[in-house]
Amino acid sequence: MADADTDSAAWRVTPSSYLKSRPPEHAIPAVPRSQYVTMADGCRLAVDVWLPEGATGPVPAVLIHTPYYRRFAMKPDGQGERCPNAAKFRDMLVPRGYALVVVDIRGTGASFGTRDSFRSPREREDAREIADWIVAQPWSDQRIGATGISYPGAASDFLASTGHPAVKAIVPLFAVWDTWSDHYYPGGVFLNRLAQVYDELMVAMDHDRRDLLGKIAYFSNPDLAGPMPVDEDPDGALVREAVKQHQGNFRMPDFITDLNFREQKLPYDASFSSANISPYSVCKSIRKDVAIYAVSGWMDGVGYANAAIARYLTMQGNPTHLLLGPWDHGARCNVSPWRNGVDPEFPLFGEMLRFFDEYLMGRDTGLRAEAPIHFFSMHGETWQEAASWPPVPAQRLHFAPGALQPTPGPAVEAAHPSDFSFSSGEGTRYERIAAINALDYYTDWGVRQAALPHYDAAPFEQEMELTGNAIADLTIASSEADASIICYLSEVEADGTVRYVTEGLLRALHRKEAEHPPEYQAPWPFRTYHRDEAAPLTPGVAERMRVVLLPTSWIFKKGSRLRFSLAGTDADHVKQIPHGRPPVLTLHLGASALDLPLRPFQE
Repeated sequence: MADADTDSAAWRVTPSSYLKSRPPEHAIPAVPRSQYVTMADGCRLAVDVWLPEGATGPVPAVLIHTPYYRRFAMKPDGQGERCPNAAKFRDMLVPRGYALVVVDIRGTGASFGTRDSFRSPREREDAREIADWIVAQPWSDQRIGATGISYPGAASDFLASTGHPAVKAIVPLFAVWDTWSDHYYPGGVFLNRLAQVYDELMVAMDHDRRDLLGKIAYFSNPDLAGPMPVDEDPDGALVREAVKQHQGNFRMPDFITDLNFREQKLPYDASFSSANISPYSVCKSIRKDVAIYAVSGWMDGVGYANAAIARYLTMQGNPTHLLLGPWDHGARCNVSPWRNGVDPEFPLFGEMLRFFDEYLMGRDTGLRAEAPIHFFSMHGETWQEAASWPPVPAQRLHFAPGALQPTPGPAVEAAHPSDFSFSSGEGTRYERIAAINALDYYTDWGVRQAALPHYDAAPFEQEMELTGNAIADLTIASSEADASIICYLSEVEADGTVRYVTEGLLRALHRKEAEHPPEYQAPWPFRTYHRDEAAPLTPGVAERMRVVLLPTSWIFKKGSRLRFSLAGTDADHVKQIPHGRPPVLTLHLGASALDLPLRPFQE
């Protein structure tokens, strides 16, 4: 089956129907206008402007602020797409009357300068100046939107947070809200492989190392020839000078490990912490009239779907929409085991167009009459709508020896030694966020999960829908003073097939909970992950720890069982905790339970 919205009852006007009503009206120029725009500190940023040909007056602009090259140069007689990161936006928006402005952030592409951090605060100020430049152009109608996938998606939040009066609507696609907990330290557990692989990607791009870049699937076209010079640089002398400046860019493994506690100050800059690189920290500055569409997928890394939900709930004073699909990071794949094919069929960019048409161009699209939330339920293979999140109330299952049951189990203990060789594999939610081209997800999960201790519920007597974040409310002891606690949910079908559903991580050091601050609203327990709230365990002493599992929407079939599994690491993806000391994790079953957003499924 597919993720298409054809005949879906979740919309009054489906995204695909809306897109059919908005055919292209303009041609796309063969090449964009391209120039340097100089920032207040003298740094020159490379800017491409794609204008709709034949437009008779000023038009609204959509900005993409990217570290992944606004456009590639091409070898002589080379073939292929020069704008692999912006082409889908260009091809959807420009023919329908929008200007698309794509900017290499400072320290990347053809732009000058160096990057002093991931999502540097300097980029926020640059975005403000770029917005000033846009509204000063004769083709601009003084209205600006912003979007992008991942890094550029978060950049749209930062642009909106400048309070610039021209910014009317943003679509942060597959983008973090809290860089620390949504991206590199989910549950306080460090994703060490991600930091290393992302660093390799940025060295390949920022240093124009084509020998390295060609190894990355997204940029494997051998005809790609580095960042495209702007029009005023016909021989590429300026872009070569800019690339030399990029040699001074920060390195991700070194930088992110200096931020090993959330909101911890850099040792050399007391004004800088993980908050500075996270949209939540500046969300109060987003004007209340800015419309926001938060989009993510159920297999979008290890926290991006949480980010979309938190963004939606935190920004409730604004016009807000939420879309959660059966996708990985960037919706490069439909991850449902029951998909028709790898490529998603849902018209995501058509839905983006409808949003910008409504809130940026000022067309009456009917979007405001739709439910604010849409989500796709896997194994039911259907879209649903909701008026609020979470849409499903929680019910509780209790732990018993080897089982999950509706009533509390006996007060017994179950000791589970951690196996530091356990790995969830290579086709997982962790690969795509590291720019690794995973196409098939958890195909060997049945074999891998068999190595873990597990607890099974009774077979379901009818189809049941799990939608939202499950929470493992555990009373647990560790033989060591710290541990990674990784919880998995699976569906065990009637024929014995075991399918991965979701997972959650918690570093025991960060078990303390706190009240949700105004800038981070969510239906799951909040933690500050601050150094002063981190505390070692007393080995052998049980404590309550609530592990938040990543959100999903999954239909358990009649006769299937829900399985909970427990691990102490994921060897190919996370930092070993503690080093070389695999802990024995002892569950106190009578005091442990699962809170599951579970209800009978109704098609």
